[in-house]
Amino acid sequence: MARYTDPVCRLCRREGMKLYLKGSRCYSKKCSFERRPTPPGQHGVRRRKMGDFGIQLREKQKVRRVYGVLERQFRNYFIEAENSEGITGENLLRSLETRLDNVVFRLGFASSRAQARQLVAHGHFEVNGVATNVPSFELKPGDKIGVREGRRSREAFKLVRETLKSHTAPEWLSLDAANLAGSVASLPRRDQMPLDLSEQLVVEYYSR
Repeated sequence: MARYTDPVCRLCRREGMKLYLKGSRCYSKKCSFERRPTPPGQHGVRRRKMGDFGIQLREKQKVRRVYGVLERQFRNYFIEAENSEGITGENLLRSLETRLDNVVFRLGFASSRAQARQLVAHGHFEVNGVATNVPSFELKPGDKIGVREGRRSREAFKLVRETLKSHTAPEWLSLDAANLAGSVASLPRRDQMPLDLSEQLVVEYYSR
């Protein structure tokens, strides 16, 4: 399973905004972007004016990095979204939002998508009663997600129980904090997905 293994804080600096890739650290004073918001590299301080292609490329990279998807897989998501009924950009975001690792993050079982991906890959979760270790598993309305019964007593999930007391899941998800479980109530609408991402620029990038 391919994944990005270099420092993730430089990704935020490269995109010029917080992508919240390290969970609670991103909200603290230890956040690298807060201390040094300039792009990485020895020439990072110099900012050049970008053309249309550069703007589209940066938005594509931002969306890809937010969800932790590598280039080939991201392009496959776009092709699938383009061939589906509806608005291509919204289809793309919806496919990314309904990934198992993202839903685990949205339900509050992990502090970041990277941590959610790791928990899923280690087999801590089940979907509709079946153990699943595929982070990209696509969920549909009615699917039930939960921590496997034999894993609930682990220290990591004892801490999760505490954080869930103040966590509010998105409207399209249903959270059962007491049982460390949740379900997909419906597919997310555009206003229920991240509003700071411009999916139209991604569509324009791939439509050149």
